[in-house]
Amino acid sequence: MARPLTPFLALHSAGELASQMLNVAIGWHLYSLTHSPMSLAYAGLAQFLPNAATALLAGHAADRWERRNLIAWSAAAQAACVAAFALWTIPAPPSALPVYLLLFLLGTARAFGSPAMSAILPAIVSAEEFPRAVAASTSAFQICAIAGPALGGLLYAFAGRMVFAAAAALYLFGLTQAWRLPAAGRAEPAADEGLLAGVRYVGANRLLLALLSLDLFAVLLGGVTALLPIYARDILAVGPVGLGCLRCAPGIGAAAVGLLLSRRSAGQGAARSMLACVAGFGVATAVFALSTSFWLSLAALAGAGGFDMVSMVIRHTLVQTATPDAMRGRVSAINWIFIGASAELGEFESGAAAALFGTVPAALLGGLGTLAVVGLWTMLFPELSEKSRHADQTT
Repeated sequence: MARPLTPFLALHSAGELASQMLNVAIGWHLYSLTHSPMSLAYAGLAQFLPNAATALLAGHAADRWERRNLIAWSAAAQAACVAAFALWTIPAPPSALPVYLLLFLLGTARAFGSPAMSAILPAIVSAEEFPRAVAASTSAFQICAIAGPALGGLLYAFAGRMVFAAAAALYLFGLTQAWRLPAAGRAEPAADEGLLAGVRYVGANRLLLALLSLDLFAVLLGGVTALLPIYARDILAVGPVGLGCLRCAPGIGAAAVGLLLSRRSAGQGAARSMLACVAGFGVATAVFALSTSFWLSLAALAGAGGFDMVSMVIRHTLVQTATPDAMRGRVSAINWIFIGASAELGEFESGAAAALFGTVPAALLGGLGTLAVVGLWTMLFPELSEKSRHADQTT
């Protein structure tokens, strides 16, 4: 891999490690404080709202300004937010309101950094190396998704709110790596320089629209991340350390599959493979929903992570290689709205459904709903089969 990929991987990994540690600490704290699934729903909503509100502006900025600078400022802002929160919590444990404020500010900073992060990767490696670079970076991302929840659970269990100071230090480390990225400058102007250019580009590409919207509804319906504190505390009775293990289980499955994909391409029928993997994700979610065994729950979550990894690599590679450099920031912003922000909205949906129907029915409905979306998308978007060769070429 190209030398500039090293700081990119370090930056990406540090941010994910910090984020996962915070997710475990905040999720356990909120549910312990309120004993209400809606508190977990509001945590997802607090992160979704700034993403949805600023994503198009952030994508436009990534195409007009130096992407390395945007990434650096995003890391610095996240470090400042978490450090301030850590100092704020020293006199007394935080109430729910400051936690939501922290999540809102972190979501805003992350929204401006994510499109620039996605758009800068094709400038770091060659076109031939790009698919394997996507798999390698996603594998590193998932390895941190394994270590982060476990570390966050251990720190919260034995050191309390010191987990926030550790997360702030990781964001600061990411800032140092951001300045090591090559300066690419502003891309050549695109024919369409409007704020909504990314929306128009995705809308005109049916295969791209099919892949993004398929993942959107799979994450929105099938994600059970917000419910893990409830499963860890009330159903599986495994405590904050067990919660950390549950949070890292999807990363284990994803990292294993990612290591395989970093050595070989997705192969023939990549789009059809993505359909099958999203269906597998739904089945694994349903198994987790019904499980009362800690080990079966871990296995189901690991399976869901592995299935999700394949669709993630196919989608990300297609989005970046099929998009001109001058449009990558804005198209990456659309991708972030569809996938990244939908994860937070999915947490709100899961928490609200659990409050209305109960935790197990909410998780089970999510898995079954994902399977229904796969069947519907197969009928609505025949391009997923007819143009699979296109997907193969870009993956």
